[in-house]
Amino acid sequence: MRHGCKVNHLSRTHAHRVAMLSNMATSLIMHKRIETTLAKAKALRVYVEPLINRSKEDSTNNRRIVFSYLHSKEAVNELFREISQKIVNRPGGYTRILKTGIRHGDNSEMAIIELVDYNENMLKEPKAKKAKSTRRSRSKKAETVAEVAEAPVAEAPAAEAATEAPAAE
Repeated sequence: MRHGCKVNHLSRTHAHRVAMLSNMATSLIMHKRIETTLAKAKALRVYVEPLINRSKEDSTNNRRIVFSYLHSKEAVNELFREISQKIVNRPGGYTRILKTGIRHGDNSEMAIIELVDYNENMLKEPKAKKAKSTRRSRSKKAETVAEVAEAPVAEAPAAEAATEAPAAE
């Protein structure tokens, strides 16, 4: 039983899991987006976000700590030079996990994990939605609704005068 176990072991030994997460983190930093299973993506998020957070302060000690996790000089340089410049004002949440469906071979849930500040499609501001065009003309309906809304207000004083006049006779 796994009472109180916080780590998803991903059906691997400790050494295999650490090596896999290190390789996946290096690939994520170098390519900015990778496709993997949902369970691995969630485990990778826990693994890589503290490393990205550490890259905000470029010091020798931080570089050594990150290198001990990634084992790749190129990935460490990319993280401290390029990525840290983009995330300097972000307080956390450096990665995004997007579910993409299931894998046909083994029915595994697949996901894309990406660095938030590197997805140009999500960074664009949403455009104002255009009104849907239908086959029917909406201008007639809008005019009749406006006339009906204005008509009772304009006719109300005349109706009161008409009811008062017969009562006065």
